[in-house]
Order: sequence, then C-alpha cells, then structure tokens
Amino acid sequence: MQRIVVIGGGWSGVAAAVRAAAAGLEVILCEKTDLLLGLGNVGGIMRNNGRFTATEENIALGADELFEITDRLATHRNVDFPGHEHAAFYDVALVEPEVRRLLKRLGVELRFMTRITDVRKEGEKRLAAVITADGEELEADAFVETTGSSGPMGNCLRYGNGCSMCVLRCPAFGPRVSIAERAGLTDIMACKANGTRGAFSGSCKLDKRTLSRKLRRKLEKDGVAVVPLPERLINREKLARKVCRQYALDPYAENLILIDTGYAKLMTSYFNLEDLRQVEGFENARFIDPYAGGKGNSVRYMAVGLRDDYMRARGFENFFLGGEKSGFFIGHTEAITTGSLAGYNAAAQVLGGALLRLPESLATGDLLAFANAALEEENALDRRFTFAGGEYFARMKERGLYLTDPRLIRKRVEAEGLCDVYKRPPDVIK
Repeated sequence: MQRIVVIGGGWSGVAAAVRAAAAGLEVILCEKTDLLLGLGNVGGIMRNNGRFTATEENIALGADELFEITDRLATHRNVDFPGHEHAAFYDVALVEPEVRRLLKRLGVELRFMTRITDVRKEGEKRLAAVITADGEELEADAFVETTGSSGPMGNCLRYGNGCSMCVLRCPAFGPRVSIAERAGLTDIMACKANGTRGAFSGSCKLDKRTLSRKLRRKLEKDGVAVVPLPERLINREKLARKVCRQYALDPYAENLILIDTGYAKLMTSYFNLEDLRQVEGFENARFIDPYAGGKGNSVRYMAVGLRDDYMRARGFENFFLGGEKSGFFIGHTEAITTGSLAGYNAAAQVLGGALLRLPESLATGDLLAFANAALEEENALDRRFTFAGGEYFARMKERGLYLTDPRLIRKRVEAEGLCDVYKRPPDVIK
C-alpha cells in the first residue's frame, strides 16, 4: 500500500494526515510528545476576523472535519473583543481527544513519543525514509513535515527569557529537529522588531479557579473580560516581541484581556506574577501554561522552510511542508489550511495526479502566494501572516476577499470549480 509519513502532530500535521488518509493512503503520523495539537492545546481562538472566511473556504473545499470539531466544542460563539469580531473559542481541554478519535477512525497510525531526527535520501530530489531517535527507518512514498518553529529549549534560553516550561515540553520529550535541514535545505529565522531572533508566543493560560468569582462569572457569561491596568503596569514594549501581531495593539498593553477557552487565556506573552496579583480579581492568579508565565513564553519562528505554492519543500518532489514550518503563519486556521493542502498534494504526488494550487481568488490561496512573494521583499523576516489581523487581513479587505456569509464564500469556491475538491481522488484534478 502507498504510504505517507507526517512528522509533527500539531493542527497542521493532523490536517495533512486527514487529507492523505481520506485519499486512501496509509498514513503514519509521528509526534514527539504524548499529545496531538501542540500549541492547539493552549490556543482556542477560531473564526475571528478573516479566519471566518478562511474557515468557510476550507469547509467548501472539503476540509471540514477539524472545523466541525472546533465548532462543536466552542464554549462561546460570535464574540467581539479588542481588534476582533465574530470569534469562536473552543475548549482546549476537550479538543485533543476528539481529534485523536477522528484520526483513529480514519485509520491513521499514531506514533507518540516518536522523535524524527534524520532522513535517508534517494537522489537529490526525493526522500526515501525518515529515521527516529531510536534508529528505526520509516520508509514512505511521500513525507510532510509540520514540526513547527518553536524549540529546542536552547533557542528559548538564547533568544527568549529562558525555558518557560510550555506545552511543547522540550525537557521531557526532547528537542524539535528540522527535517528540512536534515534533508539538506536551509531554514530561515524570523526577527523581532528589535532585530533579535524569533518571536514570543502570544498568550498564557490561567487557572480560572484562581480568579475572583466576579471575574469568573464575567468570563463564563461573555467569553471575554477586559480589565484595565494601572499606568505603572503598562508595558507597550512587549507588543513588538509578540508573534501574534493581530494582538499587538495598545488595548493589549493597557488591559488584561482574558478569553474563555475552558481555562482563562491571558492575551500577553508574559506577566510578572507578583504584579499580576496586585490587580483586582487576580489576587490568587496562577499560571498553568507556560508554568513560568511570569518570566516568558516559548520563542517561535526559529526554523521555517522554503516551499512552493503546492507546499512542496523547494527542490524536492515528495517532501511537503505545512504550518509554521511552511512560512511565517500565525494560528490554528492557518495551520489547518497549509496542512490540508500539503497532505492532499502529498497524496496526489504519490497517486500520480496533478498537484493542486489554490487560486488567489480565494483568501486561502492568496495568503500562500502572498507570503511566498513577501520573502523576496525588504524586511521579510520581520513580517507575520494571519487571516486575523496585521497586514494580511488588511490585504484581504482591500482585495474584497473578506466575507462573512458562508453562502457567498461557497459560491466563490464553486466559481473556481473546487467545491469538495479535497474529498475527490487527487488524480481527477486536471
């Protein structure tokens, strides 16, 4: 049976595995920790701003399975908060088991605590196998790398505020290894506004039980709570260090903004615990991710590969990239978008079908093309791309790509002849 190996079990790797399995291929998904979804276990924000458009495009394209789960597990829907509209928040405590059950139903072989550390090539343009830390070779017809761009721990020590003991848990499960670099390619690293490498993850997670009863009620009723900070605790400098530029707005420095994702998601990269406990309602506050949330969060964009608009790693025939590994992308929706296309095209390559390039008439296709073109421009390493804010959301609105009516979004996909394309056999694409 024809086989695809996916390296990395975050949202992007899961999306790639879903699409490859749906095409009828044998799929092995290797994840170095004991949990799927990676940062998806602490994120939880969907459908905000242009992500609504991208979500509905993906559903119309046929990549509906993962969005069905996040929609079903939404704790709050159609929420507005500073800089964002019509957001949905999924329960981060419940989502991973649901995704795991989906993959098992699809027949995906899940290999947890399996860290891929090397490759075996077949000529210069093809991978033949990937090699685990235990020395096992996993041969396949195509490979998808979605290892992310955070870690190993040394990067947080060198470019951040030290290891913050985040959900990626490098000390427990070992460092992330760039398979693209093992294959002979060169990764690129992003820069913060001050020129140092990487960018801080954008939020922390608090135990809701440690908040005041009044604040908990507000958060659980409305899905969001905005608590003004005293002037002495306002730190605008942190905004320039965040990976999530859609939240690098003054209200996120001037207030403590909380979102209900089952836990209390605090929309800041870090906040000194002693200072946090001086704010009314936070007297007993406790970080649960990262554990060192008063010191810092993980540093990302340390290992981004180069790829074409089909999600192929540059120079390779059977090696594809998704998620943050494939560009300076922010967010779960962006990860599912890139992973779905990478998994579908990996299957198409194995089955001898034509690869799919999403058209720029769709926000999903335009983002991929725009992000690639941006790498050739000035200050490329300081740019971030998300449907939810920053320069790409502005582009969406300028180009008329931002829609919030699912019927109109589906019509746009229909006009390109791509409705449910992800559910068709890849070899029918002409």
